[in-house]
Amino acid sequence: MKAVGYFKSLPIDQSDALVDIELPEPAPGDFDLLVEVKAVSVNPVDTKVRMRAASVDGQARVLGWDATGVVRAVGNKVSLFGPGDRVWYAGDVNRAGSNSELQLVDERLVGRMPVSLDFAAAAALPLTAITAWELLFDRLKVQTADPTRDNKLLVIGAAGGVGSILVQLARQLTSWTVIGTASRPESRDWILAQGAHYVIDHGKPLATELVSAGLGQVTAVIGLTHTDDYLAQIVEVLEPEGQLALIDDPKALDVLPFKRKSLSVHWESMFTRSTFATTNRIRQHDVLCQVATLIDRGVLRSTAAEQFGRINAANLKRAHALLESGRARGKIVLEGF
Repeated sequence: MKAVGYFKSLPIDQSDALVDIELPEPAPGDFDLLVEVKAVSVNPVDTKVRMRAASVDGQARVLGWDATGVVRAVGNKVSLFGPGDRVWYAGDVNRAGSNSELQLVDERLVGRMPVSLDFAAAAALPLTAITAWELLFDRLKVQTADPTRDNKLLVIGAAGGVGSILVQLARQLTSWTVIGTASRPESRDWILAQGAHYVIDHGKPLATELVSAGLGQVTAVIGLTHTDDYLAQIVEVLEPEGQLALIDDPKALDVLPFKRKSLSVHWESMFTRSTFATTNRIRQHDVLCQVATLIDRGVLRSTAAEQFGRINAANLKRAHALLESGRARGKIVLEGF
């Protein structure tokens, strides 16, 4: 089967950073689906793994943790899906990724694909939708907030893949005031189109920007990028007993300044449940099915912003380069081999 992988961790401008390869067809384990991959999208985790994790025993490493496709075969203990089902998923970062014609994925991490989207539009969402859902409802538990208060959520770096669907979820499923940050006009327009009530400039002091918008301190902050650069400002703009949730990888995170306000910090990695085979990992199946229903009802929409053509090494290298530039909006999708 066709696939795209790498043998050495290289900068994306190197010819062998990603290469087209041929691999044997995998066989499903007990809870596995063998999926014929139709479309994929690219996430920052792809670029991070490419640069941090070398191949093992000379075998190519296949990236990709966002896919849509059709179930071709199932394992002996599979009960949720059957051959011919259209599915979407992010999967498990410790297994071969979706940049291949066929992929194995545990059914408990898979949802039914929205019927109202094509494969490419749907591929933009699984990883980011799970991440955003877990940030809001599992980490910050926004659903438990006092509805009589003026709850405000500040999303730093809201124009990216996670931010794009998180803004939609927060606007559509909560009563919170949603504030995104951006530094470019096109990013500002994108965030507003996803449903944010306000967008402020993260190139300027956040506290000043919030006051200028008539907002003041916020109830919670979600840091999606460069959280360590904004840490002092986050402490300043959070109200007492406020919350910070983050997904990026700060080089250092000194939370001692959080003590005076009794601020709390929450980490989110959507691969935690698959990596540690948690007993509640089927929750990702449930989340994907709920998101599919919301899309089919017109409550949510795809965050696909760039179509980079077919799934091959050249196009995936372009996608990695755009992500690494920090200028991507929404999601980059590719379709077909």
